[in-house]
Amino acid sequence: MSIGREFHTASTLANGSVLVAGGCYGGSCNSAELYNPSTGTWTTTGNMSTAREYQTASTLANGSVLVAGGVGSSGYLNSSELYNPSTGTWTITGNMSTTRLGHTASILANGLVLVAGGYGSGCLNSAELYNPSTGTWTTTGNMSVVRSYHTASTLANGSVLVAGGDGCGSALSSAELYNPSTGTWTTTGNMSVAREEHTASTLANGLVLVVGGYNGAYLSSAELYNPSTGTWTTTGNMSTAREYHTASTWANGLVLVGGGVDISIVLNCTIHQQALGQSQET
Repeated sequence: MSIGREFHTASTLANGSVLVAGGCYGGSCNSAELYNPSTGTWTTTGNMSTAREYQTASTLANGSVLVAGGVGSSGYLNSSELYNPSTGTWTITGNMSTTRLGHTASILANGLVLVAGGYGSGCLNSAELYNPSTGTWTTTGNMSVVRSYHTASTLANGSVLVAGGDGCGSALSSAELYNPSTGTWTTTGNMSVAREEHTASTLANGLVLVVGGYNGAYLSSAELYNPSTGTWTTTGNMSTAREYHTASTWANGLVLVGGGVDISIVLNCTIHQQALGQSQET
């Protein structure tokens, strides 16, 4: 990349390029750049209207990328903007009802974007929906508890599973499901371990793999959520505890967990083989 970044976003575009935005090393910024997998090179693209980090980014059905919230030089943000891959420019769209960072954003089957939780004027349990057709946000049902730095996973039945996070001072083991048809949340089984700043990956078999995180100690543990039963089961531990890592599901079904931190150490990668319930460092 042209500059060092942290707490930025990365979004895959319809043409296969990857858009990276905001989160410059040492603070918020408004710059963005594109990675071309065919050439292995980066090029700069249009700047966002607002410098930000800790935002979310969602690739919409029309190919645009919605960036929402985060924090900038003026404090927590409720603003959002759209990136147009055809022009390489950003346009401002509707503001969220509240400022947020540490929230999640999930694209629903109906094309709306569900934003949930985070931290703004305080710890948040609120959620809202972005409508790409109108460029506006509307509130929807509140989660049962406040949470930030949680995960959100869209399930095969269209529901969204939210798990863990920071409950305003301590890590959570609880999980809940959002029903897009009713706009309501229902609690589901608790994880075996409370965690925040973890990752969640939806597997080809419909299970959700949650890995790592932090709850006062750095975690190497992993567990699986079964949507059919609403329960969690533990699976193989990573070789190294980590938080603030990434998790990528490969076409062959493996999950690559990369980077993150354990105390102040930047970490390498681990591959999770679901068929064996094992993790292997690479």
